[in-house]
Order: sequence, then structure tokens, then C-alpha cells
Amino acid sequence: MALDVIIVGGGIVGLATAQRLLEVKPDLQIALFEKENMVSLHQTGNNSGVIHSGLYYKPGSLKAKNCIEGYHQLIDFCDRESIPYELTGKIVVASTHEQRSQLENLYQRGQENGLEGLKKLSLAEMQEHEPYVTGVEGMWVPQTGIVDYRVVAAKLAEKIQQAGCTIHLNEQVIGITKGISYSIVETVKGVYETKLVINCAGLYSDEVAQLSQREPLDVRIVPFRGEYFKLRKEKEYLVKNLIYPVPDPNFPFLGVHFTRMMRGGVEAGPNAVLAFKKEGYKKLGVDFKELWNTLTWPGFQKVATKYWETGLGEMYRSFSKDAFTKALQVLIPEIQEQDLVEGGAGVRAQACDRNGGLLDDFSIIEDAKIINILNAPSPAATSSLSIGKTVASMALTRF
Repeated sequence: MALDVIIVGGGIVGLATAQRLLEVKPDLQIALFEKENMVSLHQTGNNSGVIHSGLYYKPGSLKAKNCIEGYHQLIDFCDRESIPYELTGKIVVASTHEQRSQLENLYQRGQENGLEGLKKLSLAEMQEHEPYVTGVEGMWVPQTGIVDYRVVAAKLAEKIQQAGCTIHLNEQVIGITKGISYSIVETVKGVYETKLVINCAGLYSDEVAQLSQREPLDVRIVPFRGEYFKLRKEKEYLVKNLIYPVPDPNFPFLGVHFTRMMRGGVEAGPNAVLAFKKEGYKKLGVDFKELWNTLTWPGFQKVATKYWETGLGEMYRSFSKDAFTKALQVLIPEIQEQDLVEGGAGVRAQACDRNGGLLDDFSIIEDAKIINILNAPSPAATSSLSIGKTVASMALTRF
């Protein structure tokens, strides 16, 4: 029997897309293929668990639209399904007088994006929220929270299976051939026919997209590893909830910050260093073919030329706990090196175009037979139900 839709990738975006499709058209025959032995193992399962407000994103962008809508949809989903979460709020800290103008820009952007309750803070007011923080000015963002996205993903997997979607674990997609009426999808275990393929493969979304195209893609996924420390239990009192710096406006990462986790503990980080393999959670993990593909990509070479100084600083912090500690002390001076223990790491799928542009917005490209989600970095987890709804709407035009 031919399928209506094959979804490639069992992260939270792929799961949410299946959920949204089946909500609207429950008779669709859908199968989801995941190369690992469980869903949500990679980006979904290794992020910081923050429910993002939509503060940072360009008004009108897909990121802003999907994050803000996704925020409300995620809260509603967690309420309906009894998934624990907390709306903790967070503070964003300007550590220098030069950063105050950037903080003002963030404040204006947040208002344009419809955030409610934003408030500028003096140091004394910041310390009412976070007693151990320092800085010249801050901002309170009440529409921020924490959740365990692995729990959200597990619930989505349960619901889509109840609705008739088949989840194929340990089954990597290795070929896609587009036909007139159906496409042929080859996996390590078999061959399937489908009317539509939806590529939600995250770190491998570029490679899955290339399977169905003759011309080389103009986008390549460059993996960046984010490394975390955790505060020792006896030092967790230094952080009540979430503390962020003003981000570098030229770099698509938010800088090292403090996050109280839904599953317990306080994380500090991450930095952002080039990973030497797409699933490179360890400093010394290398896949030479994947690394070669990154280093020879003209877009990455241009990024490296432009950001070499920032990149060296991130790499130095990766190997120097002292340097990492100093970056954290900008926000909380009382933090000492001995207060930090090794935490986890995640790898971010950052799309980079041929001209050296680090894609900041979500990127979805399609033709009649395939929809490729080529760039869905943070806040993709927060936005997942909204992205799923967007992709489902695109898909349903075929049925």
C-alpha cells in the first residue's frame, strides 16, 4: 500500500508535523522514519529546555511568527496533556554601557513582536529577581519558561501512533526518487511509495534534501557544539531562574547564560564551537568525511574568515574552564571555577549558504513531491507545534 506522507526525522518538529497533519486529515496514511532507536535523541533531547518568548527575532520573520504562536500552542498542549512546565520569566543583562543601546533595541523588538510585560530594570531591580547578578541595566521578560522537551516529544509520539501514524525506528532513509504520481523512498530496511516526503532530518536535513535533487544545494548544515557546565548542588542558590546576556547582534547565538532546568539543576553555557562531526557531542569526536565537507564548503570558509576571532574565543573557552568561568562571572561575579561541574552538550544544525550567510530565519523549501525544512535552529522546540502547523498547511494542498 502506498503511503500519503513519509516524514524523515523523529525530532520534535517531525513529530509535531505528523500531529498537525492528522488533526486536520485523520485518514492520511503517514509513516515517520527515524534512524535512531528512539525519537528526540539529538537536538530535541539535548537542548536547554527553555520556552522562548520570541524576544530576539526580526518582526515578521518566520522565527518571530512561529515562536510567538508556538509559545502559546506549546503551553496549551502541556496544559491539556498534563506535562510539567514553569513560566519562570528571565532577565536579560547589559553588562557594559555600550550594551545598553542593544538592550534598548531588544526591548523595542520585543514590543513589536507583541510581548507583554517587558520591563527595563536597574541593577537593584535586577537583584530583586536574581540577587547575585550584576550589570548596568537589565530587562525582565515574563513570557519565558522551562520544560523538558523530551517529555513533550514522547507525548507527541504517543498521540500520533494512537492516530494511526507508524513510527519506524532504526530505519535510516538512504534514497529518494521522485516520480510522477509517487516518490520512492529507500531505507536501510526496505522500499516505500509515497505521495509526499517531508524532510525534518535536522542535522542531516541538507543530505536528505540532496537525495532528491540533481543540482547541488546552495545550503549546507554546519554543526556547532554547545557545551554546558552545571552548578554544584550547593551553589544552585546563585541562580533562581534564567539569566541571559545581551547577545552579539552579528552572531546567531545567545551567549553563555544560566538556566534552571525542568529536570533539576542549573546549567551554565553554552559556548558555540565548530563540531567535527554532525553528532559531535564530544570535543574529540571526529568524522573526517563530515569535517571535510564543512571545511571545503565555500560558505563556511567565508564565515571562518569573518568570525575567526569570535571562533577562537569560543574554542579557547571550550578547552579552558578558567576562561569559561570568567565569561560566567560577567553575569554572576561570585561564580568560581570549582563551582562548575561538567555538564552535557548539544549540537545545533546551523544552515550556512554558499555566500557565507548563517541563515537566521527558518528556511523551508518545497516542490510538488517534497518539503524540506532546511533550517530550524533555536527556537524550533518552542516553535515546533507552530512549525508543524505551517508545514501541514503546505502539505495539505496536495490532498
